[in-house]
Amino acid sequence: MLVGDILRKKTPRVVTLRMNETVGIAAKLMRANNISALVVKDVVRSEGNTAVGMFTERDVVRAVAEHGVNAVNVKVSQLVSVQQLVSCTSSDTIEHVRHLMNRHHIRHLPVIDDYSLVSVISMRDIAAAVDEAINGSPQAAA
Repeated sequence: MLVGDILRKKTPRVVTLRMNETVGIAAKLMRANNISALVVKDVVRSEGNTAVGMFTERDVVRAVAEHGVNAVNVKVSQLVSVQQLVSCTSSDTIEHVRHLMNRHHIRHLPVIDDYSLVSVISMRDIAAAVDEAINGSPQAAA
């Protein structure tokens, strides 16, 4: 099974924020969209507007633990590591994506095809796809 197989069944919605936004804005975006991770974008001289990292609920908790009530004013850029974005493509296998997630201790991966952000795949997406492959579609079981 490929990442693209899962993406075809998923709403093509990606919520992003900029490096200069605050933890408070990030938390509001997560809450409003009922998601637990955001793609962080920034302007990179050689590539323009590009995905540079992920900001997750775990980062919000870390900010609160380190900065207390002032965490809402901390810039995302102070918490996101942009050394190397871990990502996948829609042609990657689910096994490869699971390996990346396990190796890097992450639950969300941006999907980047031809240098363009197309989606985010989560461990939940993978688990649901595997369950469906094993048990058949929900309608078939009824």
